[in-house]
Amino acid sequence: MDSGAPTLETIEPKPDNPCFGCGGGNPRGMQLAFALDHVRRRVVGRFQLGPEYQGSQGILHGGIIALILDEAMGKLARFRKVRAVTAELQVEYLRPIPAHEPIEVEAEEVEQAGRNLHCRAEIRDAQQRVLARGRARFVAIGER
Repeated sequence: MDSGAPTLETIEPKPDNPCFGCGGGNPRGMQLAFALDHVRRRVVGRFQLGPEYQGSQGILHGGIIALILDEAMGKLARFRKVRAVTAELQVEYLRPIPAHEPIEVEAEEVEQAGRNLHCRAEIRDAQQRVLARGRARFVAIGER
């Protein structure tokens, strides 16, 4: 049964969006792109960042790791056609993440309760080792 809808939808940075993480309208921002997997209802991003995002000695800064997890989980609200903001964010840093190596983030919704969307995400390396994981609660603030 083919509904005609794409199973993977790419979310590119929009030039009018000033968001530091995913916006295309911020020249100092990261301009991260993601894919919505409509079949699995997950958000996936694949990145190779670089030394400008390191904390020290070639390792990604913890704040950048949190940002990547937050951005991926925040995109899950698109499946519910709502705009949502981060209310809580918890990050587990499991292994140092080299700033120059490719990584993948994958996020999924765990539960929806009223306006609250509970999500989780993981960052993995090319060998699929989990490097960091996050959990978050987002609050829907309007329709998309």
